[in-house]
Amino acid sequence: MNSSEPIIELKGVSKSFGNKIILDNADLKIYEGDALVIIGPSGTGKSTILRIIAGLIEPDQGEIYVKGKKRVGLIEDHQEFLAVSMVFQQAALFDSLTVRENIGFSLYQHSTLSHDKIKEIVDHSLQMVSLPTETANLYPAELSGGMRKRVSFARAIVFDPDKPEERPEVVLYDEPTAGLDPIASTVVEDLVRHLQSTCEACSAYVMVTHQNSTIRRTGDRLVFLYEGKFQWDGEIKEIDTTDNPLVRQFFSASTEGPIK
Repeated sequence: MNSSEPIIELKGVSKSFGNKIILDNADLKIYEGDALVIIGPSGTGKSTILRIIAGLIEPDQGEIYVKGKKRVGLIEDHQEFLAVSMVFQQAALFDSLTVRENIGFSLYQHSTLSHDKIKEIVDHSLQMVSLPTETANLYPAELSGGMRKRVSFARAIVFDPDKPEERPEVVLYDEPTAGLDPIASTVVEDLVRHLQSTCEACSAYVMVTHQNSTIRRTGDRLVFLYEGKFQWDGEIKEIDTTDNPLVRQFFSASTEGPIK
């Protein structure tokens, strides 16, 4: 286990939607430099955890600490102590905007930067995700699924250089390879690792995925979410040696075991 202080910590977090309990007194620690993958059966609250970490929804109970300071309310309610970016499962691009307008959306809306400066920032972000700058003039409908994913990555790492406190330190990925063919998935998996090693600040990431190749190629640490709690926390290399019945059943795809 990492002995350093976590940059994000969830303590006793619970969340329900109607009568359905999604998270039940769940605890999670995220460390600087983490390459953390959250796995578990469908509908167990993995995406909900990401949205709570991002400050998009509040837990019903529990506490969230960011760099040791308790966070209260949603991300928009106060100045955050840590900048977090999120890459959504379906890329979540605006169909009526060009790639440049999608990537630079927050800068166009909330900064005083000139359009030339935003263009420069967007072009750099495209280079970071291995897309040609000519892509900036296209619309999402003109892109392949893998290209749309990479555009959403580029948007996640964009920030106003006049506000270095907004530079993302943690990136959250929700099923980044869902719906992609194996080759496109490999490109995205390599990109996740590339961004972690080359991005100026976003050295830590948390990913939700079901895909075996994505789990093994992008994760260093793995946590298993089931019945509202994190039932296992280990290194990726322990996947094939652990005696934990949940992990063994998940990766064997067996219908026999504790997972209902």
